[in-house]
Amino acid sequence: DSSRADQNSPWGLIFDCDGVILESESLHREAYNAVFKEFSVDYDWSSEYYDVLQNTIGGGKPKMQHHFGKNGWPSSKIGPPPSTDDEKNFLIDALQDRKTEIYKEIISSGKVPVRPGFKRIVEEAKKIPGTKLAICSASTKDSCLFVLENLLGDEFLSNFDLILAGDDAPKRKPHPMIYQMASQMLAVPQNRCIVVEDSLIGLEAAKGADMKCVITYT
Repeated sequence: DSSRADQNSPWGLIFDCDGVILESESLHREAYNAVFKEFSVDYDWSSEYYDVLQNTIGGGKPKMQHHFGKNGWPSSKIGPPPSTDDEKNFLIDALQDRKTEIYKEIISSGKVPVRPGFKRIVEEAKKIPGTKLAICSASTKDSCLFVLENLLGDEFLSNFDLILAGDDAPKRKPHPMIYQMASQMLAVPQNRCIVVEDSLIGLEAAKGADMKCVITYT
């Protein structure tokens, strides 16, 4: 019976991290604005503007590169506005490194909850034969694992067969690469995977990988 065989064949349930496992977009914006202030960078991202950024640009460094490229490269405590690519990359790297530290401090405060229903969905999915679970985040591996370990703990994380982050995939969302990699590494066909996302670029990445996608609103 082909339908019975299909029911028992592997399938994948893949979660984005930020905005799906935790309500984090406002925390990222808070951390960026804090690092801008600390480095005397004369920018402050509103919640409305950050919502546009996170729905169009994947990853923290690309967000800053896009913003500075469009609105002007800023002076900072490091020095005058950068002019060469090396100077621009140095500024972006310095800001992102400190932003990650600030973000980790917010997460480790213990005040950030897991989104309601996430753990229940994971537990229910595990009961279905052939389930493979993964997390695919646009964040850096270091930041992603820190968040997941602090929020979920090692025991709960052991439910997942795969965790991929932004630096695992050279091409960022909305490119489908990270989801294509997950399909290959889980050994599950792309059309047997369901993705849970919260952004337009995440939806585009999932659809580009020929996967079904569920959007959770944040």
